[in-house]
Amino acid sequence: MTVRLAAAQDLPRLREAYRTVVARMAREGIDIWNERYPYEALCEDIALGRLYLLEHEENIQAAFALLEESGGENCIAWKYGGKALYLYRLGVSGAPRTGLGAQAVQSAAALAKELGARTLRLFVVDSNAPALAFYQKCGFEQAPGVYTDSVADGPLLREYGFEKPLAGR
Repeated sequence: MTVRLAAAQDLPRLREAYRTVVARMAREGIDIWNERYPYEALCEDIALGRLYLLEHEENIQAAFALLEESGGENCIAWKYGGKALYLYRLGVSGAPRTGLGAQAVQSAAALAKELGARTLRLFVVDSNAPALAFYQKCGFEQAPGVYTDSVADGPLLREYGFEKPLAGR
């Protein structure tokens, strides 16, 4: 498995990978992502050098963005200080529950640490029970507070903040 920055020529494969994720989420009754999000953010993520791919034999297995800030960062009482990066748009296009998600999170943590972060943070919608359990299993701690947001003109979403200190920082 290789991890690399996404490039513009990856967009068609990325859109197809995320379509797989969105369809799986919809089948599971998790209607958070849709035909607009996360697709609309991919071009900007690539242009800003913050979208990463996990590939196996040139097949996209997962993708995620690492952002330096988040709209909801001031709504949460974060426990860990210092530089933080925010994990966004984690999508696993491979088969669920095969360890690819955990591998993507580990890769994101390693990259965040390389980029000088002391903490990796993320937001999870309160109704996304599988993601809430997954991130806790990956060692993230929920911080007090709630961020209310709307994705792509959709309904208001209540999001919880999670963080994980990066070892050795």
